[in-house]
Amino acid sequence: MPVLPIRQLPDPVLRKQAREITELNGDLQRLIDDMTETMYAAPGLGLAAPQVGVLQRLIVFDVSHRDGGPRDLQVVINPCITTREGEVTREEGCLSVADFSAEVKRHARVTVTGLDREGQPLTIKGEGLLAVVLQHEVDHLDGILFIDHISRLKRSLYLRRLKKKAAAR
Repeated sequence: MPVLPIRQLPDPVLRKQAREITELNGDLQRLIDDMTETMYAAPGLGLAAPQVGVLQRLIVFDVSHRDGGPRDLQVVINPCITTREGEVTREEGCLSVADFSAEVKRHARVTVTGLDREGQPLTIKGEGLLAVVLQHEVDHLDGILFIDHISRLKRSLYLRRLKKKAAAR
């Protein structure tokens, strides 16, 4: 299982809408395994397929691993947020947005439906960190990055710094 390269902003694939997965096959299972290895190696709490250049609606995440606990990998194919409640502000970063984090306002509780890696229907009710991770990863499937949720000023300062860094290379 190879560790895949993680696409970085301003890679245009990060701004595209991912397609629904219609066929569960060996290629999809390999992608899930490769994304899992990539997420743990990064290290990150979650990873969406567009972050590795694949425009399919697939996310992997593990919020338990954050504190050094045992791994509890979650896989959701074609995730859809069906309920949103409350509000929470948390510091977010992203494997595709280098060297930047910011306070982001999200829903405090969400329900996500989709399929597990075997194609069985699944429902995840998340709150706190899990709710934030679910919203963050589902956003990736719609071409939305966490910086789209911060102020225009903070976003433009970051993008200016990114351009300056790219020009210096």
